[in-house]
Amino acid sequence: MNYLSKRRVAVGSMFFFVGLCFATWASRIPDIQTKFGLSEGELGTLLLFLPIGSVIGLPIAGWAVHRFGSRGVSLFGGVAYALTLPLIGLSTSTWMLLPVLVCYGMLGNVMNISLNTQGLNLEDQMGKSILASFHGLWSLAGFTGAGLGAALILLDLTPAQHFGVVSVISIAIILSAKSLIVKEEKSSEGSGLVLKKPDALLLRVSMIAFLGMMSEGCMFDWSGVYFKKVVLADPALVALGYVAFMGAMASGRFFTDKLAARYTKVAVIQVSGLLIFIGLLLSVFLPVVWAATLGFLLVGLGVASIIPLSYGIAGRSKLYTPSVALALVSTISFFGFLLGPPLIGFVAELFDLKISFALVAMCGLGILLLSSFRKQVFLIPPKFPKKATA
Repeated sequence: MNYLSKRRVAVGSMFFFVGLCFATWASRIPDIQTKFGLSEGELGTLLLFLPIGSVIGLPIAGWAVHRFGSRGVSLFGGVAYALTLPLIGLSTSTWMLLPVLVCYGMLGNVMNISLNTQGLNLEDQMGKSILASFHGLWSLAGFTGAGLGAALILLDLTPAQHFGVVSVISIAIILSAKSLIVKEEKSSEGSGLVLKKPDALLLRVSMIAFLGMMSEGCMFDWSGVYFKKVVLADPALVALGYVAFMGAMASGRFFTDKLAARYTKVAVIQVSGLLIFIGLLLSVFLPVVWAATLGFLLVGLGVASIIPLSYGIAGRSKLYTPSVALALVSTISFFGFLLGPPLIGFVAELFDLKISFALVAMCGLGILLLSSFRKQVFLIPPKFPKKATA
């Protein structure tokens, strides 16, 4: 295995650990709801604080990566992210949990910007598109985290114990990857500030990513609750929808780069929006285990390409450095995480969860429309070197 391949494994393992941590939290959301006796509306309010932290972390991450490089930010932020996870399970009241969720969301986006910057830098050096495969590892970790969570629940581990186990695994991954996470070359273009008006390209990509993140966030946070309260699945099958979603999203991301190279990024994004739309409507109109599972699987396939392709396009911007462009797109797109999960809760409180999921289906339709008009906005030259190394 050559040096670049070893670096690819190391960067991929960092994506994996971040996905594992997030999926670990998501897999225990129903237990958190039960622990504190929260209604759907109250749970929606609680979930609001994690994406608030994410948005707070975005300008910090963009500036820090530009100023100090993605290596130091990835390693320092990774340790902090892993150590914050157990604090969620150790919280004894919602007032204690709220600031922990804000911190966890903030660190999550610090990792998001720094690791995607690492991925784009390595992508340029290898001369081929690989970013979606990193996101695939993040999703695979989510699938793994869901399965691990189900196993530890059967063993009667509390959320705190569960989170502690994953924290230890995460620290081990960071230490093993440390030597191959390198500092990218300093760019003289742009600045570390993210409070700038995006150009037409970044604005369009941000809107698509916003809808994709809203769909993704809702599936992460509400899949288990939907299967429990709408599908009325057997307790042993409550996690089935989440597993189907995560499995499809993970699998889809490993094929995204090849599909985009063959059919263009825009065509893949169009089909992805359609899959999200069809999948969510199927789970709404046929709320039984087999149909809802199939619907969630389609949503996973649809969501798979949205963020990696959006980030890949944004990172090739001619006006901004990769870290700043990523932060700009993420600042807008993460409002999807900010609005999506709590919106589900508020609408469910007024009507029901099926109405909420029908509204999220409109995100897929929006992605299809946004990627179908004035497509010339997406036509930018790649930054790959003329002679790529294998």
